[in-house]
Formats: sequence, structure tokens, C-alpha cells
Amino acid sequence: MSRLATATIHLQALRNNLQQVRERISAGVKIVAVIKADGYGHGLITVARALHQSDLFAVGCIDEALSLKQHGINRPTLLLEGFEGEEELYAISQLGLQTVIHSREQLALLRSTELKKPVTIWLKIESGMNRLGLPAERAEQVLSELQRHKSVSEVVLISHFANADDPDNGMNSEQQHIFESCCRESGLDRSMANSAALLSNSASHYQFVRPGIMLYGSSPLPEQGAEPLGLQAAMTLRAPLIAIKALKKGDSVGYGSTWSAPEDMSMGVIAIGYGHGYPRHLPSGTPVLISGERVPLIGRVSMDLVTVDLSSLPEARVGDLATLWGEGLPVDEIAAHAETISYELLCRLTSRVERQEG
Repeated sequence: MSRLATATIHLQALRNNLQQVRERISAGVKIVAVIKADGYGHGLITVARALHQSDLFAVGCIDEALSLKQHGINRPTLLLEGFEGEEELYAISQLGLQTVIHSREQLALLRSTELKKPVTIWLKIESGMNRLGLPAERAEQVLSELQRHKSVSEVVLISHFANADDPDNGMNSEQQHIFESCCRESGLDRSMANSAALLSNSASHYQFVRPGIMLYGSSPLPEQGAEPLGLQAAMTLRAPLIAIKALKKGDSVGYGSTWSAPEDMSMGVIAIGYGHGYPRHLPSGTPVLISGERVPLIGRVSMDLVTVDLSSLPEARVGDLATLWGEGLPVDEIAAHAETISYELLCRLTSRVERQEG
């Protein structure tokens, strides 16, 4: 039996969103398209092919980079988490990949290794995120060492905002000051702007921007929707209506009997649930789109099914397709109901959902 839930990946939307990036940056600024985590759940290879006009790809680890190579995708590719062990470092060199260095251990490994083909190093500076990165006060010393190393062809400075989605947060300017103070006289290219900073802080664009979530049609700014930003949904998640039932007033629905019919009414059952990656904790009232009309979720999300109130949609029929998010129903809105972010919803879809290009 074929899988019933589908995620349609809209290639034109991906290309549109890349164009929205390009229109917001100055001539000469390069775009590093972040396609890690299987292209934010959209499919690594599908996304890479759609975004081939970006200047570089950024992935999380070498396995993702290898997958690109195996599918004939040879755009310059950056490993955001760098390398683990000598074998990966040799592979980076052999395959012509670029890599972040963010730790003393990676630096020590590079120091002790002589590569046949020099690599481009993105030196990660800790500016306040306190996650990955070398201390800012060590940057000049480390840079001097890298520039003398025979296995290093080029160095780019990189850092990451902790609060770019809150443009008025004072920590943004503090981080930027720390980053700009590092190796001030070096003249090296820099990269700091993610999607949120790209949209709200042009002074952080430097020579490379690193858009992620906006490429997939989701707004990185909580106070601003995707549509006003010119972004289009790159994924539409759909599943069929497989049953319609008549409820009497007082009938309860689903596990835990958490919801009861306020009156005699019609209820629909849709073939998707948390086993597909649709969040279990979504509350009653979360919108679902059927035949262009919004209907509310009722009762708990179960592993394979969700239930909706069809009182306002008497024309609904078994076989109708329901949109859980995507065209006509922003994923950001569903994420807000789930009290999470769109990144999580997009990335958590399981293999039970069939991806298809559209």
C-alpha cells in the first residue's frame, strides 16, 4: 500500500526565495545556501539542484557533502561542523571541500597534518553564542598560524548571532563588535548573517551571507510573516480525508477524551499523525485546510490520524486532500500553535511522508 501523506516540494518557490536573498544583498556579496539536515527536511539533493545558482552550499557534516558529490553536485561546499579525525580531514582535501575549524582539537589535527591539496578554512570565532568557536582573543594568533600552514589555501572568518531573530536585542551589536575586532587588519572575508540578520541587519552581510530557513519559505522574524517578505512556501504537507462521522452532542473524540462535541456535528478523520512527524501536542483549534477552507483540529493527534471539525464544511467528502501546512497555510502559523519554530516541523517529518517535486 502506498503512503498516503505527501510533502510536495515546490522547486519554483525555492528559486524565488533564493532570488529574494539576492535582492537584499549588495553586488559582490556571496550566498552560502544552508542545506543541512536533509535540506531542512525538503530533501538534500532536491534542494541543492533547485538552488544551484547559490555561490556555495553549507552542510552539517561530511556525509552530506559526500551525498552531494555522489549525485554529481559539485558546487563549492562548506562543512559547518568541520571534521572529526584525520580520515575526514584527508577526505575534505581530496574532495575539494571547505571546512569550519571551531575547536582546539581540530586546530591541533590540522597542525599535525600535511595535505596534498590545501583547503579553505573558515575560522569560527566565539562572539557570544557560546556554542562552537575559538575565543576571540586567540583569533590573531590562530590566524597567523593558519596563514603560514602549507595545507591552508585561504581563511575566512565566521561567527553566528544568538539573537538575530530579535533585531532590537543589544547583544547583536555586541557580538558584531567582537567579531569585527578580531583580525581587524587582516582584510579577510567574513560571514555572520543568517536569514534573520540578512533581513534585518545589512551591516552584518560582509562578504558572505548564510540564508537557511528563509530559503524554505519561512520567516525568521517572529513579528513578520513570510508573505510580506516575498517568501513562498517550499513544502506543502497533505494527507487525505479517509472518514467522515456524525457526532452527537457530548460525544468525546480521541485518546484521553479531551474534546467533546458541543452539539450534533460532522467530524473528519485525516490520515496523518505524529508517526509522520505531525506534532502530537498540537491543540484543538489548530487550523487545517480542506478545499480552501480552514477547519479546526479536535481531540488529540494520534500516531496515524487526526480529527477535524467539519461543521463549516458540509460539502467535504472522503478522499478530499487536507493541507496541514504549506500553500495557503503558513508553516510558521502551525509552529506557533505547537509552541515551537518552523525549523523543527520541517525537519521532523519521517520517511512515512512521501516527498514529491512539484
